[in-house]
Amino acid sequence: MLFQSSDNSEIRGPIKQLLISMDSSDFQTLADMCIRQAEVLPDACAFIFDDGRKTFRQLDLASNQVGRGLIEAGIKAGSRVAIIGQDTVAHYEVLFGCAKVKAVLVNLNWRLSSREILYILNDSEAEVLFVAQAFFPLIESLVSQLASVRMIVALKGAHPNWPDYAEWKTAQPDILPVFDYSADDAAVQIYTSGTTGQPKGVQLANYGFFRLMQGMRAGGDPWMSLNAADTVLLSLPQFHIGGLWWAVQAYAAGAAGVIVDTFVGWRVLQLIEQHRITKVAMVPSMIQLVLEEPSCAETDLSSVKALLYGGSPISAPLMRRAMETFACDFFQIYGMTETGNMAVCLRPADHCPEGSPRMKSAGRPLPGVEVKIVDGHGRLLPAMRSGEICIKSPANMLGYWKNESATAQTLNSGWVRTGDVGYMDEDGYIYVCDRIKDMIIYAGENLFPAEIEAVLSEHEAVAEVAVIGIPDPKWGEIVKAFVVPRQPGALEQRELIDFARSRMADFKVPKSITFVDALPRNPSGKVLKRLLRAPFWQDQDRQVS
Repeated sequence: MLFQSSDNSEIRGPIKQLLISMDSSDFQTLADMCIRQAEVLPDACAFIFDDGRKTFRQLDLASNQVGRGLIEAGIKAGSRVAIIGQDTVAHYEVLFGCAKVKAVLVNLNWRLSSREILYILNDSEAEVLFVAQAFFPLIESLVSQLASVRMIVALKGAHPNWPDYAEWKTAQPDILPVFDYSADDAAVQIYTSGTTGQPKGVQLANYGFFRLMQGMRAGGDPWMSLNAADTVLLSLPQFHIGGLWWAVQAYAAGAAGVIVDTFVGWRVLQLIEQHRITKVAMVPSMIQLVLEEPSCAETDLSSVKALLYGGSPISAPLMRRAMETFACDFFQIYGMTETGNMAVCLRPADHCPEGSPRMKSAGRPLPGVEVKIVDGHGRLLPAMRSGEICIKSPANMLGYWKNESATAQTLNSGWVRTGDVGYMDEDGYIYVCDRIKDMIIYAGENLFPAEIEAVLSEHEAVAEVAVIGIPDPKWGEIVKAFVVPRQPGALEQRELIDFARSRMADFKVPKSITFVDALPRNPSGKVLKRLLRAPFWQDQDRQVS
């Protein structure tokens, strides 16, 4: 291992020449990107946040310090480092610090329950944990149950037992530990909800952030034309692949990223106008919240040139209103954590305010991505025939962390089985119709009924339960439960909702509960959820909202 001084004087000649000769299309790893951008754009703004701004050079040096601190804490290549808290610039210092020592960052969804957080920390075998002040009580309640965490760092705010992040970082030299970086090394581990209630850790390699876009540029496809003159809104949380991927693409382009710690419609409008933001990424529910703000009509949105949306389908009225309000190019993307985010895109040319049949699609596969539709036996289906959507992308995951059986079920010969039902038309457009695994998408969050059902079943008064998603104009889908009580009248809706809220993340808790005498079943005893869904979806164009 070599060490680099802050002025690069100790880098060996060939290595330095290689870095200087690189451009953004040559990035292979997150570490490469951070180092190179500090050389070519040292004084350019990398991030804008409440407390100020940081340049690419400042981010590089700060991440060097984080990396050195992790080494001092015993972190080695392949070690897992976790972080919990609403997004701040420190999240990116930790991200790049981990990348520079080849550690794998596990960014925790802070909306999860304490039980879920504990499971992920222990399953990932995280050794160092960074904690924002708002989550001190949560982590304090779990400390005695943490199996692998050896050090906890307080991101912001004093804690009697944990070192302060700023002091801890400042005590380290800004000397970069130089490793033999590889595009194939795992860089981040993002947990997705599991159908059995246990989240799975999706291992994403460095290449997942670069190869797809590099291939597109090499083929002359500028896609959204992200560039160093852009100011980009970072309103999607880093713990989601969509938020992390978007932030990395902006950084690779040399754009300035405006960090949003908590999404509030009026505040986002202020930031767009104040910083003349040019590129925006939101899920449909965020778009609706912005459009519903009274100040929206008076906000100058003329700086916005492109809006990226995805995470869940968007209704035609909301799309029309958004296009009229923002008057910019719209890009819809479809993909999943396992595909490294976007794989399919509906481009601006296919968007029109009055609507069109193609606007009901997710778009076409991006250059370098293959999509096929297969039947239950894995056989290829022709155009217009519905089956499971499978994706082969240069950004596909390495696999699930220590879960070979789940990896084998999802990833086969380079193809990711999405679990989504859809079809491809004669022109290659992909239409998503339903979800094989009953997944519910609430405001871009993937929820699984089995997980929610397991929690509700823990209540002593519950005999049986079935959970479905029903359409909602604001959130896409919301959770509804059908419950068979052990004794009629022995259970109130509010009591069961409060019970669920104490055991799982709030966004997973059913918004309504219907008590029934029995659940509909087929002769083999399987619950017929299609019968439960039918009254709510019968007037919908498709069985996802």
